[in-house]
This record gives sequence, C-alpha cells and structure tokens, in this order.
Amino acid sequence: MQGSLGGAAVWRLPLAQAGTDGVVMLQESQLYYMDNRQQFCYKNVLIPKWYDVWTRIQIRVNSSKLVRVTQVENEEKLKELEQFSIWNFFSSFLKEKLNDTYVNVGLYSTKTCLKVEIIEEDTMYSVIVTRRFDPKLFFMFLLGLMLFFCGDLLSRSQIFYYSTGVSVGIAASLLIIIFILSKFMPKKSPIYVILVGGWSFSLYLIQLVLKNLQEIWRCYWQYLLSYVLTVGFMSFAICYKYGPLENERSINLLTWTLQLMGLFFMYSGIQIPHIALAIIIIALCTKNLEYPIQWLYITYRKMCKATEKTVPPRLLTEEEYRIQGEVETRKALEELREYCNSPDCSAWKTVSRIQSPKRFADFVEGSSHLTPNEVSVHEQEYGLGSILAQDEIYEETSTEEEDSDPQYPAITQQINS
Repeated sequence: MQGSLGGAAVWRLPLAQAGTDGVVMLQESQLYYMDNRQQFCYKNVLIPKWYDVWTRIQIRVNSSKLVRVTQVENEEKLKELEQFSIWNFFSSFLKEKLNDTYVNVGLYSTKTCLKVEIIEEDTMYSVIVTRRFDPKLFFMFLLGLMLFFCGDLLSRSQIFYYSTGVSVGIAASLLIIIFILSKFMPKKSPIYVILVGGWSFSLYLIQLVLKNLQEIWRCYWQYLLSYVLTVGFMSFAICYKYGPLENERSINLLTWTLQLMGLFFMYSGIQIPHIALAIIIIALCTKNLEYPIQWLYITYRKMCKATEKTVPPRLLTEEEYRIQGEVETRKALEELREYCNSPDCSAWKTVSRIQSPKRFADFVEGSSHLTPNEVSVHEQEYGLGSILAQDEIYEETSTEEEDSDPQYPAITQQINS
C-alpha cells in the first residue's frame, strides 16, 4: 500500500509483501511503515562525486516504543542472525534499545542490511533512507583545519589550556576518579579487575549520557547544572594549581598532538578518501611551505651567482673619498667622546698616560680635537691652497726642465767623470 506524507512516498509493507526472502529493499526518500519484526537492505547504486565530500547516507528507524536494530553487511549475515548461537544470544542483550536509531551508510558501501526487532506488542515504526548534506561533517573538517594550522598557538594559549582542562574534567570526571583510585591500589591486586570494568562502564556511561543529553537536561537540569558547576570549578582549580605548560618539549608534544588530531578530524570530516588524502597533503605542504621556498630561493641565488659575470667594484671618486673620511672621522670622535664620559672609562688612568690632560678634558667636554696650528698645517699640506701651490711649483719645474734640456749630456759626462 502506497501513500504520501510530507512530500515523501510512504510504503506500508506487511511481512507477506516483503519479497521472496523476507527482506525489504529500501529506496531513498521513501518512508516505510511496519508493525512487525522485519529485515531491510539498502543497495547504493550512485557513484560518489567530488561535491559529495560532506554528504551522508543514513537509514533512520523511528518507533513508538523501544526497538532493537542490528546492522550487518549483506543478506548472508542476516541469515546468520536468524540462526541460534551463544554469541548472538548474548549480543542481543548488549544491543541498545532506542526509539530513534540512525544507521550510517558509507558512500562507497554497495549494500547495507539491518534487522529490526520489536520488544513490545503494538509497536509501530518507520524506516527511511536519506542522502543529504551533513553540517556535522563540515564543522568537523573546519575543526581539523583549525587544530592543524593553529596548534602551535593553541598549545601556548592560557585560554585554551584552562578551557580544555575544564571541558575534559566535566566530560571524563568518572575516568579521572578511576585513574586516581588506581594510583592507590597495590600491584597484583584483584581490585584491578574491578577498575578495568569501571573504565568500560565509564565509557559506556559517557556515551549514554551524550546520546540522551537533551532528555536529561529537560528533566534533570538542576542536577546537571550543579554537576557542571562543581566539576568545572574543581577542574579549573587543578589547572590553576599546576599552571600552563612552560617546558618547550612539553609544548612541542602538545602541538604535535593537536596537529595529529586536526589531521584525523580533517580525514573523518570528508566522505571521499582520496579527496581527504589530497587535502591533507596540501595542508602539510602549506604548513611547511616556507622551507621548500627558502631552499628554492637559495638554489636560485647560487645558480645566478655561478652564471653571472664578475663585475669589478666601483671605486670612489676623490670627492666621495673626502666626504666619507670626514663622516667616519666625526662618527669615531663622537664614539670616543661617549666612551670617555661613560663609567667604563678610567679617567685617572687615561690622564696619567697622555701628555696634555687639559686638551683631553676640553675634547671630552666637546671642543675640537685639533689646535688652530694643526688645522693650518693640514690645510697647507692637504687643503686647496697646498694643491694650488703644488701646481705652481710643478709648472715652474717643467719650464726650467725645458730650458735646460740641451745641457743634459754635458751634465751627464761631468757626473761620470
């Protein structure tokens, strides 16, 4: 019997109409209503595309009362479930009974089967297969990106340290209590068996609380709020006592742990494995991009230096040489004056070694290091006036040499004789 409900096809299939082998083949976006124990299979025929990276296929079983849902790979596994075995008997008790169950189907999974068992009479349940964009996968991928690229900053952040400590304390307080108790237990004690069971029970309890968190908040919000405030304050006090990480190796270990978690979340947040691996490789190359770029730049510089012709250095002109000498001299004199005024300079020892202490004192106070007589002598030897005088002497010498050229042989003979 077929009908319509909210735009989706509705199928009501009694067990007699479920096919020759009693297995109902599910179709996407079609709602199936059942009131008895039934086996279902879904065959995925669509090939995943690149835009299905955040697409999830789910089989939802929603019932008026508690039902038990078992997922297997194919019809052969369903037939094995119908056969009696000790493992199937005990696993049936361990299977969780829920009103609303989601079964995730991989994009590359060709077939998924499940078995729905009714616990109570007059139980109605519906089964539907949906293919949709899952925002949880997208946010998991973003979280992975943040942890990978900001792991070094987060590992040194005090806000991240305290918030993570409080969150871990609230979420895993039972595990922490069991861990502390295990420290006080003697070795080879039978109490370890109980502790191991306590670890498993704590993990199961945390999973159960997370699944029913909305219902717990609606009915017991006072107790939940008191628990969060009390355990959160205790976790903050413990984190405050020990303080953030200061050892560089511990910070590096935390950074690498956050980056590995980021890569795991990036891979888990994408449904197509080869695209996930490609993005991880790109992220690793981008994170360490400075090293290959620096290596390529150094190699390029070496190749350019090997191929380019050696250019001789440019020599200074006479004017540039004079200006540079004056600038460097003034700079050196200022550094000497600052050193003489500093506490590092022993004034008495310096004065005992020089010939003119008064001139040294005037220099330290800011006077010139040259006397007027020294300045005039320098100008005569190296200044503009000395250059003109040297030119005049050179011209007079050249004229005398030209006038005395015929006499050179006679002078030479006289000297030789």
